[in-house]
Amino acid sequence: MKSGTSPSPLPSPSPTRKVMLVAEPTRESAGALQFAISHVVLENDELILLAHVENPHSWRKTFSFLHRRSNLPSPTSSSSSSSNLKIEEGGDDNFLDAMINVCEIAHPKLCIRLEWIDNMDTKGKEKEKAKAILDKSHKLGADIIIIGQRRSISNALLGCKGPSSGLKTFDTAEYLIEKSKCTCVAVQKKGQNAGYILNSKTHQNFWLLA
Repeated sequence: MKSGTSPSPLPSPSPTRKVMLVAEPTRESAGALQFAISHVVLENDELILLAHVENPHSWRKTFSFLHRRSNLPSPTSSSSSSSNLKIEEGGDDNFLDAMINVCEIAHPKLCIRLEWIDNMDTKGKEKEKAKAILDKSHKLGADIIIIGQRRSISNALLGCKGPSSGLKTFDTAEYLIEKSKCTCVAVQKKGQNAGYILNSKTHQNFWLLA
């Protein structure tokens, strides 16, 4: 495993980038968010939270230590899939509230944009969801895609590439790394202060210290 002393898998900072984070109510997505706000986004960037939620209440345990604010629009609250976000006091617990709250604390001037994967039944259809994420990144003109990655022991040992492998396991992150036109970084958070394992098209198992 490589350490963080070699060249980073992230592109060099440039003005006004569109950084797209796949936002899901999982610990992997929480780790990807922490990586994004601490190592990727700058205040002149636009952070796009791309959400597809099957069980938003499951996020409460993941971010239970955060103070959540506001009531964000649901995918069906508007004919448009994007919303201009303004955080206000009060409102229901929501994992997107928690994500935005964390971003605001770290980068108060950061432009945050909420996008939804078009309404579709992707339950149990990981490849269809991955294709929808990829299509959305193209439409939005994303410069960087960041996604949390959960790797099984078999994937780690065998180096499974998900869609290009003959194994049944489908890895959404690996699919996006392989197919995306822009840089895609898959993030695995290693403990509270142990750093991150990053995977991209040009770097495999890149260990970035916290």
